[in-house]
Formats: sequence, C-alpha cells, structure tokens
Amino acid sequence: MSIDRLLTTLLQLYQDVHDDARTEYIYSTTTTLLTTLSNPLNLSLLTSQLLVAPAIWGRGPGNGMRACYRVISIFNTAAIHVRKNELKNAKPKLPSTLPTPPVGSGMRSDVWAAAAVKGADDLSNRWQHLLVLAGLLMGFEGGDRQSLSRSMRNKLEQAVVMATNLALQARDPEPRAPAGPLLLALNFAFPLLSESHRRALDCDALVPAATQAMLAADGLQDALFLGAIDLDVRQTGQQFVWSATSPSFLLLRQLEQKPLVSGLGPLSRLLAYAIEHARDSEVVLRTQNDLMLFTEKLHQQWQTNKLSEIEPSEEAVFLTTETMRSTWPALWQLLKKIMYGVVAVLHAAVARSLLDPRLRNDAAAPMVATKTLSVLRNLYFISSRNGSDAFQVYTFTYLASIDSLARYPDAAVSFLQNIKPADLGSIPPHPLLRTLDLFYLNLAEHLPLNLPVKACDALIVQPAVTYLTNAAPLSPRMVELFEAAHSAVLSALSCPHNAPIAVELVPFYAETLSSSFPSYISPRQFRLAFKTMMQILSPPFPISESHPQLAEALLEMIRFRSTIASGLPLPPAQDAQSQSVTQEPTSEQSTLVLTLIDSLPFLHLTIFEDWMTLAALALDGIEDSAIRDVAKRRFWQILVSGEMDVERAAIGVAWWGTKGGREAVLYSARGLAPPEKSMMSGAIANDRGESSRL
Repeated sequence: MSIDRLLTTLLQLYQDVHDDARTEYIYSTTTTLLTTLSNPLNLSLLTSQLLVAPAIWGRGPGNGMRACYRVISIFNTAAIHVRKNELKNAKPKLPSTLPTPPVGSGMRSDVWAAAAVKGADDLSNRWQHLLVLAGLLMGFEGGDRQSLSRSMRNKLEQAVVMATNLALQARDPEPRAPAGPLLLALNFAFPLLSESHRRALDCDALVPAATQAMLAADGLQDALFLGAIDLDVRQTGQQFVWSATSPSFLLLRQLEQKPLVSGLGPLSRLLAYAIEHARDSEVVLRTQNDLMLFTEKLHQQWQTNKLSEIEPSEEAVFLTTETMRSTWPALWQLLKKIMYGVVAVLHAAVARSLLDPRLRNDAAAPMVATKTLSVLRNLYFISSRNGSDAFQVYTFTYLASIDSLARYPDAAVSFLQNIKPADLGSIPPHPLLRTLDLFYLNLAEHLPLNLPVKACDALIVQPAVTYLTNAAPLSPRMVELFEAAHSAVLSALSCPHNAPIAVELVPFYAETLSSSFPSYISPRQFRLAFKTMMQILSPPFPISESHPQLAEALLEMIRFRSTIASGLPLPPAQDAQSQSVTQEPTSEQSTLVLTLIDSLPFLHLTIFEDWMTLAALALDGIEDSAIRDVAKRRFWQILVSGEMDVERAAIGVAWWGTKGGREAVLYSARGLAPPEKSMMSGAIANDRGESSRL
C-alpha cells in the first residue's frame, strides 16, 4: 500500500472507536507515517487529525491518561527515528554509487518538527498541543541528543511554556484543562527546559494543578488503595497472608504503573519548583492543606488495616513467606516513594517560608511549621521504618519547622496539646500509636526552652515518664521510645527556668535511670544521661544554689552502687550510636566508675578534689585489668582534654603531681588517703566539725 493510500485509510480509521487490537494498529501506523511522510503539509494534517480523533479520545473516561501517554510516546519515537534517518541520509556516498531514495521522509529535523508543531492547531485543546510538544522535545533533545538547531529548540521550549500557561489560564467558553494530562506532558518536558523558559511558567496556576495531578485520581488516588488491602488480608493460624493474586495487590500494581505515579519523583520536583517561584504565597498554604488532608487519609487508611498491628521487628513471625517476599516489599516501596515525594514538596514550602516576608511573619510562620510537622507526623509510620527519614531533605524540613515553631510558645503548646498521647498513664497496645508517641517525644525534646514550666511538666515530662516507669518487652521500637523518653526528660531538666520541677524530678529520674541500667539502657546512654544530669545540678544552674547537696548525694549513690555492682563484662550495646564506633570492654561496675569520672568537670570547687580521690579509689576497685585500663584512659583524658575549666584543671594538676593522684590512677590507690573528714560525701558538718547524716 502506498504512503498516500495508507494516510487516507488511517484518517478514515480515526473517525470511529475501535477495539483494542485495531486501536493498537492505529497507534503503530501513525508512528510509521510520521516518520515516512515527505510532504510537510501531510505531516501537519496527520498531527491535527490525531489530536481530535474519536478513535483515540472517544474510548471512555478510563482511557484519557493512557491515550495522552501514547501520544507523547508516538511523537517521541517518531522524532528519534527522524533524527536517525537524517544522519543516515547525510553520510557521504561514493561517486560511483547510484542515486538512492532517502531513508524515511528525507526531511531535516528542524523542518519535520516545524511541520508537526503546525498540526497543533485550533481544532484541538492547548493541553493536547502540549502532548505533541513534549514528545518532540524529548525525542530530539532528550538523552543529550541535541538534534535541533539552537533557534528551533528555543522555539520549541517557548511553545511548551506558552501552551502550558494558556492551558492553565483557560477561560470560558474554553473548558478547563485537565490537570493529569497537562502535568504528564510537562513532567516529561520540564527537565529539558532552560532556566529562562522555566521562569516564564505561570507558577501560581501551576501549583494547584500539579498538586491535584499528584494526589487525585490520575495520581495517588487520595490514598484509597491502602484501605482496599485490608479486605484481602487473611489470617492462617498466627500469620497473616496477603496474596499476590488478590485484587488489592493488582490494584497496587496498576497504581504503580500510572505515569504520574511512576514519575512521582520528577513530578514532586516540578511542584517544588513551582512553589519556590509562585508569586502568590497563598498557593503555598493551600498546598500544605492539601498535603495534610492527603496524609491524614493515608494514615487513617493504614490504621484500619490489620497489617498495621504488626511491629516491624515481628514481621517475619506474623507474615507468611509469600507475603514477605512479594506483596509486603512492594507496598513499602510505594509508600516510601510517596513519602519522598511529599517531603520534597514540603521542603520547598519550608524553604520559601524562611525567605518570603508574607510567610515568615508572626501570623503565618507558626501555621506553616505546624502544618509541616502534622504532615511529617502522619507519614512517620513510613519514615520511621528502617531509617527512611535519614536523608538531608527530610532533616532540613523537620528541624527548620521545629525552629520556627519554637519561636512561638503559644503555638508550640497548642500543637503539643493537639497531638499528645491520649492516655498518659499507660503504653498504648497498638504499634501505630506507639509510633506516634515516638514522633511526639522526639519532637517535644526540642521545645522546652521556650515553654512555660507547667507546660513542660504536662506536655513533655509526664508523657516521657509513661515510658520510663512502665516495663515492657525490649523490642527495637520500645528501645527507641525508652531512649526518646530519657532525652525528653533531660531536655526539660536542662532548661534553667525549669528548676522548680527539676528539684522534684531529679531524685525520681536518677532512681529510674539507675534501675534501668544495664537491663534497659546501654552503658553509653547511662553515662550520657547521668553526665547531663550532673551538669544541670552544677553551677551556673539555679538548682545548684538552692539545693547544693543534691549533686553530691547522687554521686554518692553511684559510688556506693559501684562497690556492689557486677564486674563481669557486658555484651556489646545495641543502640545505633554504640554500633557506629568501636566499643571498648565494659562492665556494670566500670560504667558506674566512668560515670563518676565523667561528672568531675562539673563539680563545685569545694568538693572537686575530694571526688577526684574517691573516683580514683573506685577505679582501683575494678578487678578486670582490661576494663580497668579503659577507666584509667578516661581519667587521664579528663585531665588533659580541656574538658575542665582553668580552676579545676589547676587543682587536678596539683592533685596528680603532688598529692598522689598519678600513682593512684596508674598503679594503685591503696595508699591514697580518702578525704580528711570521715563522713558520708555530701554530709553537712556543724561548727565543731561533727557530721550529720543526710
């Protein structure tokens, strides 16, 4: 069949709706004709008729995005072949070679592109023009092909921007451009646009369209896919099974294959760019609202799912092998992709809020911060899994929002009250609720400095105490909660204005800390927590003036316990920080001695030298020589590393050189005399030098 007859046949087929097989024939024939038509007028005609053909656009509402994707693909493929044919035709031929017809259409790339663009005429919509333009730009310039002249590429980029803006700004009687197809085409073209053309985009109109395309039916379907999973989960004995042949998993696979979902990364970057360059600050706030509503739905859908009742550490026990190998990894891969996309958009919103005067004022700044943190809280069941939040964009978004919120105590108190654990007296049984508690404690740790004393007690200390006083199985998540609770309490205690609650809390916390070691807390964590507490009880904190005996009483408690503690080596710690460094041998006894040594730089000058002697005596009581050497090195490090101020360093040098400190630490403290008065450390002496017991 000749090219002209094939064109006539194809144009006739365009006029009716056909079955799948005939439709595929139409697509393939269109691609063939686009690369072989030698008359530019016929090429423009074919393009014009394709964009209005009932055979392409009249196949039902479910065909829209698929048809758009195929049109982009057709012009992308055709452009690649046109360029290849142009290069073949440009190869020099031998003088003796007979003339041969050109390969393909024989048109140069610039001429062919101009003819195809001319076919995007007034018969079709602006968003349909964008499909053609995106396909051409990808085919000629994608992959660093550089097939077009500079002027032609500039015209093509300018046409993409103009078509986008006109489609976004459509006015009656012209119908509003559908967000999905428009963003599908722009998502492919955007990486190929120069910065000058990108800045010409109408970002005020692009932000809501991109948000709708990302979250609505053409994209993530408002998270409805997650709720469908629960209907297909079955229980067999003690295990759950989610079959790879279930309707919900097939729906999940179909969702992953949607062009806007498979291209969620580029789409989120496009939306982030639009947020950064939008002139109207209100579109940023509206986008945050949309993201908050979407993530709330996502969280609620997951909460109603039976699979959310499984702790991450127990998945291998409660999920079948089929589920662990097929459906479960696929689900979390999609959820993490969603989390990365949403966080990328939030990052742009937070970054803009730090620079835009209309978003960093006292009215808008706390609103932006609380909305961002609400979205991150809704996503925390994803981001807290296997360290998925350990990337720079997430860290900046999270910490910058906390910094903004901390500037507004009233807003911080209100936000904490809205998200605080419902039952402060007990640990929630549902793993998802414990995950929310972990987010809460990690967040609350950053806020006490600007909160009133009562708010610190009610919103930080009391929720943390729940996890400090309730013994629970040591799953990895419970360890994280236990550590977060300790950090939150220490953060509240570290604030000077919280001295009123610190006086009552310190003895309780010290006892809790002591009883938790070594069963619930690692040596590193115990030493760090006690060291922080000693800083709080020492000058210049107000509590050191009102209760000067409290610090020494706690030291005496540690010293006494070190005399009866086990000297057996402890197993390696399991917390993340300890795993990142080489761990030295330690025991319960040596950890307590090291805690005494760590506390020395903070002690009051009047008791400093006495406690250096007592620490040396405690060090000498460590039986294991290898473990004792670790404590010796730490004692020496305290003296020479600069951790002490000038006055304490001078006392330490004198004690080390002239008062037997060197011999006591390096060799034996058996000949070193204890402090002169034989009294309990921290005892109060009367005028006659007699001691009274605390």
